Amino acid sequence: MIEVRSVSVLVLILAVSAACCLGFGFVLQQNAAQQAPLSDFLSPRLLLDLVKVPRWLGGLGLMIVGMVLGAMALGRGEISLVEPLLATNLLFALALSRRQTRQPLGRQGWFGLALLAGGVTAFILAGQPQAGSAVTNPLRHWLIIGTMVGLALLLTTYAKRSRLSWGPVLLAVAAGLLYGVQDALTRVSGQRFSAGGWTELLTGWQPYGLLVIGVVGLILVQSAFETAPLRMSLPALTAAEPLAGIACGVGFLGDRLRTDIGALTWEAAGLAAIVTGIVLLGLHPAMPCGTAVRAEER
Repeated sequence: MIEVRSVSVLVLILAVSAACCLGFGFVLQQNAAQQAPLSDFLSPRLLLDLVKVPRWLGGLGLMIVGMVLGAMALGRGEISLVEPLLATNLLFALALSRRQTRQPLGRQGWFGLALLAGGVTAFILAGQPQAGSAVTNPLRHWLIIGTMVGLALLLTTYAKRSRLSWGPVLLAVAAGLLYGVQDALTRVSGQRFSAGGWTELLTGWQPYGLLVIGVVGLILVQSAFETAPLRMSLPALTAAEPLAGIACGVGFLGDRLRTDIGALTWEAAGLAAIVTGIVLLGLHPAMPCGTAVRAEER
């Protein structure tokens, strides 16, 4: 019992530390990306332009550290446990944004914070995520991953048609879906490495899929940051990632959640509270408005 609790505490510390780095990193990246030329929208050129900006590089560095810490948490805990904790990155993004804008939290901020924290707690306590046997049938893997990637592609296609209205939100949701898949592939890659070292890892497709999804997701996120306020893009990104990650965890990684009526009710309520809290915090006046007007004028 003591060993199980110590592992859970370690997972908690790693996941929350990852959320902190991700939240701070997203704010710094958006501060830089909003100044990028709109001609770079959804183009790899956007990353080439942003890599010249020190603030963006600092944000990217924090994001990478967050991903490494998140990968360590995923290697020690169930994805259905880690994903809700990673969603708290919005709290840290709001903290940094509040320092920049000097806006008080107010009722909306405190209520959103309570919903997000309460939703994470309710989902974890009700679901009691536990590791199980991963599904070996590759069809299940490809079905779930294909659904997530297909939805991301569909959202990106629609985002191109509405670049300055709903486009950034759609791009952020698409990126969140890809990041959820990325988290699942990170866990699978870690398991392969633990089982057979570098040979086992590099002979599978998962690490290469991780690389492709990471680059595509980064382009989508920076394009969303470039064309809209952070309050439009970050909530959608933060809400979509845990939902996609949990779907992968339960769908083919073998994560087990309690499925009795009472537990399912609280799990659904917890996820709903998480999403609602994310939206409320994302719309808080402390979140930077970005330069949507500048974008429209172009």
